[in-house]
Amino acid sequence: METSAQGITAAAAVYEIAGRRFEVAARRFADAVAEAHTAHQRPRCMCMVEGIEMYVARLGDGYIVKRMPDTGSHHAPDCPSYEPPAEFSGLGQVLGSAITEDPATGETTLNLDFPLTKMPGRSTIPPTGGEGDSVSSTGTKLSLRGLLHYLWDQAELTRWHPGFVGKRTWATVRRHLLHAAEHKLARGDALRARLYVPEPFFIEERDANNARRLAQWQSAVPAPGKEQQLMLLICEVKEIVPARYGFKAIVKHLPDQAFAIDEQLYRRLGRRFESELALWGASDDIRMVMIATFGVSSAGVPAIHELSLMPVTRQWLPVEDGFEKQLLDKLVGESRAFVKGLHYNLGKKDRIASAALTDCEGSAPMLFIVPAGFDEAVPVYETGQPSWIWCRSSESMPSFPPPRTNSHRAAPTHAERATWPAHAG
Repeated sequence: METSAQGITAAAAVYEIAGRRFEVAARRFADAVAEAHTAHQRPRCMCMVEGIEMYVARLGDGYIVKRMPDTGSHHAPDCPSYEPPAEFSGLGQVLGSAITEDPATGETTLNLDFPLTKMPGRSTIPPTGGEGDSVSSTGTKLSLRGLLHYLWDQAELTRWHPGFVGKRTWATVRRHLLHAAEHKLARGDALRARLYVPEPFFIEERDANNARRLAQWQSAVPAPGKEQQLMLLICEVKEIVPARYGFKAIVKHLPDQAFAIDEQLYRRLGRRFESELALWGASDDIRMVMIATFGVSSAGVPAIHELSLMPVTRQWLPVEDGFEKQLLDKLVGESRAFVKGLHYNLGKKDRIASAALTDCEGSAPMLFIVPAGFDEAVPVYETGQPSWIWCRSSESMPSFPPPRTNSHRAAPTHAERATWPAHAG
């Protein structure tokens, strides 16, 4: 069950509520969810025979059915609520400390390690991190890159299924990022109100787009004697180049407005993101995603204060280096379904699973890319989770574990699910 115009596809879900089973598209499903919320009942996702407990939260005029915190790996690999075990990615370090979810409200609080305000006259320079960006050494606060990874995960842009081919456009990416930012709190405020993601550019809609952008940016214009409120930008970078005065970032879908970058930040940019910029420059099919905090001058000029970069494939799947690009290209080329792993606050030397295959029988195999001597470098292999290992320095890429012979789930699009009154978290 797919609609090509909607975008990303995802597996369907069946829930048991008060002893009755519902598909999410069923006519009575929304009423059953509302009744479960009133009666303080816990729906069960029936992706597994015994079912997995979920919860219902009231959000605005509707309801949302979400997985219980830290239960994503308990779901079947092809379930929309599945996520790989947190210990195989950087999520495990920040979950429950930098990221805390309240099942009673459905809201998630994010503890950030970078400012969203700026005092007049002060220049904000990204703190020196051990990994060449604003990565934090602990899991108690989210770095700028960690926040980008979290939103990318929550937007399901780390997931891939053969049905997604040709459907993951910038409009789809933007829609899901904004949806992912909803019901998230950062420094006491709604994250969604701080987040600017450029709208797809169409010449005939230029004036309307610019008017909406300027209206949203008003909160980031300084007021005399007060802290300047900063906004968050997530965009695809077109180029970062010298300007007539200083330097500037030019982003896709925003041809009328560049973002100013001061010289000190520009110089650090080349050193801290050398490998990411090299990958971007060497591969025509690599895109560069940027997350940044920015303010707007009284003259209406946006200026970036801190930023982080994330290379992604043509399918918007994040990659750390050329080896991960080879892996993802082969997975996509072989029409496999998988979830991409992300580092969050962890450094590049911390070994994580590059991906988890979600189309195999049984548990999802974890895919690792490691240098020689991986027995010492990757202790997580001893957890019993099925794994696939590519020792990149001494062997060619091995064959992947085979997919199951048939799929037993329908696959409506994520965008289609988002139109229903309640959906999986």
